[in-house]
Amino acid sequence: MDARTTSERLRGAARRTVRDARLPSGPALRPTRRAWQFDALVALVLGIATVYYGIDNVDNVVVREIAPGVEIVIPRPAGPGGLALMVTLAAVASGALALRRRYPLAVLCVVTAATLATPQSVMRLTFYAFIIAVYSAAVYSPYRVAALAALPVSVVLVGTSGNPVTPIVPNEYIALLILVPMAVAAVGLRTWKLRTDEGRARLSVLEREQAEALRRAVEHERARIARELHDVVTHNVSVMIIQAGAARKIMKTSPEEAGEALLAVEAGGRAAMTELRHVMGLLTMADEGEGTDEGADLAGTAAVPAPQPGLDQLEALVGRVRDTGLPVDLAVTGSPRPLPPGVELAAYRVVQEALTNTVKHASGAAAAVTVEYGPERLRVEVTDTGGHPGAGPGSGRGLIGLRERLAVYDGTLDTGRRLTGGYRVEALIPLEAP
Repeated sequence: MDARTTSERLRGAARRTVRDARLPSGPALRPTRRAWQFDALVALVLGIATVYYGIDNVDNVVVREIAPGVEIVIPRPAGPGGLALMVTLAAVASGALALRRRYPLAVLCVVTAATLATPQSVMRLTFYAFIIAVYSAAVYSPYRVAALAALPVSVVLVGTSGNPVTPIVPNEYIALLILVPMAVAAVGLRTWKLRTDEGRARLSVLEREQAEALRRAVEHERARIARELHDVVTHNVSVMIIQAGAARKIMKTSPEEAGEALLAVEAGGRAAMTELRHVMGLLTMADEGEGTDEGADLAGTAAVPAPQPGLDQLEALVGRVRDTGLPVDLAVTGSPRPLPPGVELAAYRVVQEALTNTVKHASGAAAAVTVEYGPERLRVEVTDTGGHPGAGPGSGRGLIGLRERLAVYDGTLDTGRRLTGGYRVEALIPLEAP
């Protein structure tokens, strides 16, 4: 039973090996035009050299001294048949090298067969092509398993078929075999240096691109902070101006009401300072050990930036707007639930910007704020009944900033005049299911 199991395991391993040998470990190499030209040149030069060697050695007889006083006569192929054989072998082995990158294993098989068919006395006819074919199969073949199996087989076959009496490489070529690897190493070192320089150049370009991307990100952040400053300052300063004007008009006739208006101005100033400090805190954070700044002392709060306003502060916002004399109704429908801070801030800014525009551009109007918590979206609507035109037409920067804020959360902003008079601002922000 154990012998059968071992046999089955060996057969299974053999089948897996055969299967893996047929599967490429990567895509086949697609040589460039320059690579094709180089390989064709190598095949042509080696072919001319080996064909000339074959023609030059027809009918020759080589006498070698293998020991003092002991000589051996080595005949080489003679006659037209010998010449045709050597030219054919040289042409096949050298010509196959033109495809050594595209079909490395096939080229190795062809050159190995030609080398084994070469007579021992003229082994140099195909031996150099065999070395190039072995190198190409090791470097370029996508069939790694097949290549690892074919390489040692080819080397062993060619190595054991040689004749120790007739060396493949003549003694006068030994110096050449030393100089050629040195030249190849020098070329490789130069190529490595060029690639290193190219890599450094690409790294420099990448660093410049990253610096440019960082610069654009900083500009984008500054634009975002500018929109934040616009939202914070415009609302609070508009309320403060209206309250200060009301206090100035009634200061002599109704000092108590004037005092209440000035208190509202002070509260608006404190709120503006608190939110302004928070926005500026996005630019720079205070180091540990630093005390409070002058703005914090004026606002009566600590130097730590206050949290961003959310929907839970709409009542306070609406109250400050009512103090300016603008009637505002606030209605919340649905089931209120905690939302991401960014969503709450965006919704808060929609109400803030819409009420600010009503105070500035629709004097004497009445406004209504509706916040609807839906299962899949948050709906915020601010409407007014229209009034007497106040300040001149706005720049539209506030609404642009709101659209950009909402776009971050895939939200939309719809604005326009109502058929019954007045203006309407509606924001829809998708929400995750509770």
